[in-house]
Amino acid sequence: MSSTILVVEDEPAIRELLKVNLVDAGYRVKEAADAESAQSLVNEALPDLLLLDWMLPGQSGLAWAKQLRADARTRDIPIIIVTARSEEADRVAGLEAWADDYVTKPFSPRELKARIKAVLRRRAPEAAQEALSIGPILLDPVTHRVSVNGRDVTMGPTEFRLLRYLLARPERVHTRSQLLDQVWGDHVYIEERTVDVHIRRLRVALEPYGADGLIETVRGSGYRLCAPR
Repeated sequence: MSSTILVVEDEPAIRELLKVNLVDAGYRVKEAADAESAQSLVNEALPDLLLLDWMLPGQSGLAWAKQLRADARTRDIPIIIVTARSEEADRVAGLEAWADDYVTKPFSPRELKARIKAVLRRRAPEAAQEALSIGPILLDPVTHRVSVNGRDVTMGPTEFRLLRYLLARPERVHTRSQLLDQVWGDHVYIEERTVDVHIRRLRVALEPYGADGLIETVRGSGYRLCAPR
């Protein structure tokens, strides 16, 4: 599944320019013209990245960014501020609002896409549209293929998303609730044991290739993907 970027920009022409370039780069795009409508979209589902204009009608983008950072549910959304304000004091204010990057208008679409990729690589590696690998496992999000030692592995879409998330964060232990929020979505209400079912299916898919043992169960905590030892 492509990463979702929420573009919050009140100027229709700039919003359309951003949308065209981001769709061309393989991202899914949602749009909002102000912080209020953007908040409604965030309430429905968290985007992978927020591209936020500073000067918005009503609540400013900077004020809304601070509000997002103060909320446990939204504090980790990567945010890039886009603005015509280029003074050093403005840049400092943007970064003090915990924005991940700051782009001034007019901007180069090519540079913006590079900055988006860099932020995603840093903050949400599985959303950066780049291949991920640990040991013999290689996952390509663009072609939606998984291979082990060069041999293609067949798996379902949920197992693919689960593996993608684990590959992006090797050696870290993830609880069932964390995996539900990050893989299924924070507004999807299903039992935590569903994670166990899909972990089992993922291991079954990897077993013929000898890679199932890389996904470890941490008793009382959750699961982690380990590099071969």
